[in-house]
Amino acid sequence: MSQAFTFDLQAQDGQARVGVLHTPHGDIPTPVFAPVGTQATVKAVTPRQLQELEVMLILANTYHLYLRPGDALIAELGGLHRFMNWPGPILTDSGGFQVFSLAETRTIDDDGVTFKSHLDGSIHRFTPERSIAIQENLGADIIMAFDECPYPYGQESNETAVLHTNRWAERCLQAKTRPDQALFGIVQGGVYPNLRQQSADFLTALDFPGYAIGGLAVGETKKEMHQTIELVNSILPENKPRYLMGVGTPEDLVNGIIRGVDMFDCVAPTRLARHKAAFYRNGRLNIMRAEYKDDPRPIDEACTCYTCQNFSRAYLRHLVLAKEILAATLLAIHNLHTLIQLVTTIRKVILNHSLESFLGEMNKLASEPVESI
Repeated sequence: MSQAFTFDLQAQDGQARVGVLHTPHGDIPTPVFAPVGTQATVKAVTPRQLQELEVMLILANTYHLYLRPGDALIAELGGLHRFMNWPGPILTDSGGFQVFSLAETRTIDDDGVTFKSHLDGSIHRFTPERSIAIQENLGADIIMAFDECPYPYGQESNETAVLHTNRWAERCLQAKTRPDQALFGIVQGGVYPNLRQQSADFLTALDFPGYAIGGLAVGETKKEMHQTIELVNSILPENKPRYLMGVGTPEDLVNGIIRGVDMFDCVAPTRLARHKAAFYRNGRLNIMRAEYKDDPRPIDEACTCYTCQNFSRAYLRHLVLAKEILAATLLAIHNLHTLIQLVTTIRKVILNHSLESFLGEMNKLASEPVESI
């Protein structure tokens, strides 16, 4: 690992871990949840509010920033940290997931991917080298190897994806030039243990400073997700951070942490906020329910976030009905606070070696009625 990046493993309780990832823009205590700032902004929340929420890491999107406003412009303006006025660590994905989600408008070959922009239909091409060059222009602290993320089922398609991901990982390492960025490899293989084993073994041998588990939370069952996490983490080195990509509900964070995951990201907190929903205990509260129209209580009386300390369910419901922008901000603040406080609490629990009793108490909590979002 580069001298700019070190990972200190501080404690374990079962497979759950506590550590600190040191980066040029600050230390990241793990386990950590990273809000997603796709367009160099976490939707509906200002950087100052993120700092007040004690956010330690933000994810930005290579594909979207490459298309608009362009990675060269961001580099010219001083890099992503200065561009979005965020002083803390940033992680950029490789663009692989977004490119491969364009199933009808992209072509994959052994060298890379050709795709159409979702903005204007223009033709573009990503190779491992191009992905690294874009991420170096963006200047994030942690960057990701270009990978192929297929649907989790289909032996043949996942075999090809693992082959591409492994070869492209080597090329990403060769293309990387900036010593102030840590490049993580991404384990693929769908729901197939032999392919996950193959991918994890290959990438471990390349000695990346950190590893991500990709291709989960994309259609497989919870049981398959958990089995895959357990298998991959049993192979990955203990002295490197482990990152589960695209997962971010309270339940999924807990299930990942107890299986040895250190890092998470997800759009769920802000997306749910824009869809009128709040995290509540072990479930979700739909603020649009008629029973909340005159409810003076906060979302959660046990919550210490700005929203719950100052606003009622009745007021939040009014904002939503009135289509006020503030509704998304207040709900996003609550949802982000819920996840950040959850991982902070679990960190303390692991340090105290009291994870089992904490999980027992957590399972006793009852959720209010929720609706599907």
